[in-house]
Amino acid sequence: MLRRLFSRAFWGLSRWKLTGEPAPDRPTILVGAPHTSNWDFVLMLAIAWRLGIDVRWLGKSSLFAGWRAPIMRRLGGIPVDRNDPGRVVSDVVQQVHSGAVFGLVVTPDGTRGAHTHWKSGFYRIARETGMPVTLGFVDRTTMTTGLGPTFELTGDVKHDMDRIRAFYADKSGLRPARRVEPRLREEESRT
Repeated sequence: MLRRLFSRAFWGLSRWKLTGEPAPDRPTILVGAPHTSNWDFVLMLAIAWRLGIDVRWLGKSSLFAGWRAPIMRRLGGIPVDRNDPGRVVSDVVQQVHSGAVFGLVVTPDGTRGAHTHWKSGFYRIARETGMPVTLGFVDRTTMTTGLGPTFELTGDVKHDMDRIRAFYADKSGLRPARRVEPRLREEESRT
Protein backbone atom coordinates (compact mmCIF):
# COMPACT_ATOMS: atom_id res chain seq x y z
CA MET A 1 0.00 0.00 0.00
CA LEU A 2 2.82 2.43 0.87
CA ARG A 3 4.53 1.62 -2.40
CA ARG A 4 1.39 2.49 -4.37
CA LEU A 5 1.04 5.79 -2.46
CA PHE A 6 4.69 6.65 -3.04
CA SER A 7 4.40 5.90 -6.75
CA ARG A 8 1.22 7.98 -7.12
CA ALA A 9 2.93 10.92 -5.42
CA PHE A 10 6.03 10.47 -7.56
CA TRP A 11 4.12 10.39 -10.86
CA GLY A 12 1.95 13.30 -9.75
CA LEU A 13 4.96 15.50 -9.01
CA SER A 14 7.47 14.26 -11.56
CA ARG A 15 8.33 15.86 -14.89
CA TRP A 16 8.56 12.27 -16.24
CA LYS A 17 5.59 10.63 -17.89
CA LEU A 18 4.87 6.92 -17.53
CA THR A 19 4.02 5.47 -20.95
CA GLY A 20 4.18 2.25 -22.87
CA GLU A 21 2.85 -1.25 -22.46
CA PRO A 22 0.97 -2.58 -19.42
CA ALA A 23 2.74 -4.77 -16.87
CA PRO A 24 3.49 -8.30 -18.07
CA ASP A 25 1.11 -10.94 -16.77
CA ARG A 26 3.80 -13.49 -15.85
CA PRO A 27 7.36 -13.52 -14.49
CA THR A 28 9.76 -11.74 -16.82
CA ILE A 29 13.25 -10.36 -17.20
CA LEU A 30 12.83 -6.57 -17.18
CA VAL A 31 15.67 -5.00 -19.15
CA GLY A 32 16.35 -1.47 -17.91
CA ALA A 33 18.06 0.61 -20.57
CA PRO A 34 19.64 2.89 -21.40
CA HIS A 35 20.94 2.83 -17.81
CA THR A 36 23.03 5.98 -17.72
CA SER A 37 22.33 7.40 -14.26
CA ASN A 38 21.68 6.23 -10.71
CA TRP A 39 18.34 8.10 -10.95
CA ASP A 40 17.19 5.25 -13.19
CA PHE A 41 16.82 3.22 -9.98
CA VAL A 42 14.19 5.63 -8.66
CA LEU A 43 12.34 5.53 -11.98
CA MET A 44 12.46 1.72 -12.00
CA LEU A 45 10.94 1.49 -8.53
CA ALA A 46 8.28 4.07 -9.41
CA ILE A 47 7.32 2.13 -12.56
CA ALA A 48 7.21 -1.22 -10.75
CA TRP A 49 5.25 0.10 -7.79
CA ARG A 50 2.76 1.97 -9.99
CA LEU A 51 2.16 -1.09 -12.17
CA GLY A 52 2.09 -3.49 -9.22
CA ILE A 53 5.11 -5.53 -10.34
CA ASP A 54 7.00 -7.46 -7.65
CA VAL A 55 10.58 -6.83 -8.76
CA ARG A 56 14.01 -8.08 -7.90
CA TRP A 57 17.09 -6.32 -9.24
CA LEU A 58 20.76 -7.08 -9.52
CA GLY A 59 23.21 -4.67 -7.90
CA LYS A 60 26.91 -4.60 -7.17
CA SER A 61 27.69 -6.22 -3.81
CA SER A 62 29.09 -2.96 -2.37
CA LEU A 63 25.53 -1.56 -2.33
CA PHE A 64 24.67 -4.25 0.24
CA ALA A 65 27.32 -3.30 2.80
CA GLY A 66 26.56 -2.03 6.29
CA TRP A 67 23.33 -0.22 7.09
CA ARG A 68 22.23 -0.24 3.42
CA ALA A 69 22.00 -4.05 3.20
CA PRO A 70 18.53 -4.52 4.75
CA ILE A 71 17.12 -1.55 2.82
CA MET A 72 18.47 -2.77 -0.51
CA ARG A 73 17.20 -6.30 0.10
CA ARG A 74 13.76 -4.96 1.15
CA LEU A 75 13.65 -3.03 -2.14
CA GLY A 76 14.24 -6.31 -4.01
CA GLY A 77 18.01 -6.21 -4.41
CA ILE A 78 20.15 -9.25 -5.15
CA PRO A 79 23.89 -8.62 -4.62
CA VAL A 80 26.25 -9.47 -7.48
CA ASP A 81 29.88 -10.33 -6.83
CA ARG A 82 31.64 -8.74 -9.80
CA ASN A 83 34.50 -11.21 -9.38
CA ASP A 84 32.10 -14.10 -10.07
CA PRO A 85 29.25 -12.70 -12.23
CA GLY A 86 28.39 -16.10 -13.71
CA ARG A 87 27.35 -17.33 -10.29
CA VAL A 88 24.49 -14.82 -10.08
CA VAL A 89 23.01 -16.28 -13.26
CA SER A 90 22.95 -19.77 -11.76
CA ASP A 91 21.60 -18.43 -8.43
CA VAL A 92 18.72 -16.59 -10.14
CA VAL A 93 17.96 -19.57 -12.37
CA GLN A 94 17.81 -21.74 -9.25
CA GLN A 95 15.37 -19.30 -7.55
CA VAL A 96 13.08 -19.32 -10.59
CA HIS A 97 13.17 -23.12 -10.85
CA SER A 98 12.32 -23.38 -7.14
CA GLY A 99 9.05 -21.55 -7.82
CA ALA A 100 9.89 -17.98 -6.84
CA VAL A 101 7.78 -15.56 -8.90
CA PHE A 102 9.11 -12.09 -9.62
CA GLY A 103 10.15 -9.67 -12.33
CA LEU A 104 13.93 -9.50 -12.50
CA VAL A 105 15.26 -6.06 -13.44
CA VAL A 106 18.63 -6.22 -15.18
CA THR A 107 20.60 -3.23 -16.47
CA PRO A 108 22.96 -4.87 -18.95
CA ASP A 109 24.75 -1.70 -20.05
CA GLY A 110 25.92 -0.36 -16.66
CA THR A 111 26.32 3.33 -15.79
CA ARG A 112 30.02 3.95 -15.72
CA GLY A 113 33.11 3.55 -17.86
CA ALA A 114 33.67 3.05 -21.53
CA HIS A 115 31.73 -0.15 -22.10
CA THR A 116 31.36 -1.33 -25.67
CA HIS A 117 28.97 -4.23 -25.04
CA TRP A 118 26.04 -5.14 -22.84
CA LYS A 119 26.51 -7.85 -20.23
CA SER A 120 24.79 -11.06 -21.34
CA GLY A 121 23.42 -12.24 -17.99
CA PHE A 122 19.87 -11.12 -18.82
CA TYR A 123 19.96 -13.18 -22.01
CA ARG A 124 21.33 -16.30 -20.32
CA ILE A 125 18.84 -16.08 -17.44
CA ALA A 126 15.91 -15.65 -19.85
CA ARG A 127 17.01 -18.62 -21.96
CA GLU A 128 17.74 -20.90 -18.99
CA THR A 129 14.46 -20.14 -17.18
CA GLY A 130 12.17 -19.74 -20.18
CA MET A 131 11.18 -16.30 -18.92
CA PRO A 132 10.29 -13.69 -21.55
CA VAL A 133 12.08 -10.36 -21.80
CA THR A 134 10.31 -7.04 -21.21
CA LEU A 135 12.08 -3.93 -22.49
CA GLY A 136 11.96 -1.10 -19.97
CA PHE A 137 13.18 2.32 -21.01
CA VAL A 138 14.17 5.84 -20.02
CA ASP A 139 14.11 8.52 -22.71
CA ARG A 140 15.25 12.00 -21.73
CA THR A 141 14.40 13.50 -25.13
CA THR A 142 10.68 12.87 -24.55
CA MET A 143 10.83 12.73 -20.72
CA THR A 144 9.08 9.37 -20.86
CA THR A 145 9.78 6.08 -19.16
CA GLY A 146 7.97 2.80 -18.94
CA LEU A 147 7.71 -0.63 -20.46
CA GLY A 148 8.01 -1.68 -24.06
CA PRO A 149 7.17 -5.04 -25.58
CA THR A 150 7.46 -8.40 -23.84
CA PHE A 151 8.69 -11.27 -26.00
CA GLU A 152 10.34 -14.68 -25.92
CA LEU A 153 13.97 -14.95 -26.94
CA THR A 154 14.56 -17.30 -29.86
CA GLY A 155 18.12 -18.36 -29.05
CA ASP A 156 19.33 -16.65 -32.24
CA VAL A 157 21.38 -14.01 -30.42
CA LYS A 158 21.81 -11.68 -33.40
CA HIS A 159 18.12 -11.82 -34.32
CA ASP A 160 17.02 -11.19 -30.72
CA MET A 161 19.50 -8.35 -30.28
CA ASP A 162 18.45 -6.77 -33.58
CA ARG A 163 14.93 -6.59 -32.16
CA ILE A 164 16.22 -5.07 -28.92
CA ARG A 165 18.44 -2.58 -30.81
CA ALA A 166 15.47 -1.47 -32.92
CA PHE A 167 13.44 -0.72 -29.79
CA TYR A 168 16.21 1.25 -28.06
CA ALA A 169 17.42 3.06 -31.20
CA ASP A 170 15.65 6.32 -30.30
CA LYS A 171 16.06 6.13 -26.48
CA SER A 172 18.76 8.34 -24.98
CA GLY A 173 18.79 7.90 -21.19
CA LEU A 174 19.41 10.62 -18.60
CA ARG A 175 23.06 11.01 -19.57
CA PRO A 176 23.15 10.34 -23.33
CA ALA A 177 26.97 10.32 -23.47
CA ARG A 178 26.98 7.17 -21.29
CA ARG A 179 24.63 5.20 -23.54
CA VAL A 180 25.96 1.85 -24.74
CA GLU A 181 24.64 0.34 -27.99
CA PRO A 182 22.73 -2.89 -27.25
CA ARG A 183 25.28 -5.47 -28.40
CA LEU A 184 26.50 -8.72 -26.84
CA ARG A 185 29.95 -10.20 -27.29
CA GLU A 186 28.21 -13.47 -28.14
CA GLU A 187 26.93 -11.90 -31.35
CA GLU A 188 30.46 -11.42 -32.61
CA SER A 189 31.56 -14.96 -31.76
CA ARG A 190 28.74 -16.37 -33.90
CA THR A 191 29.26 -14.28 -37.01
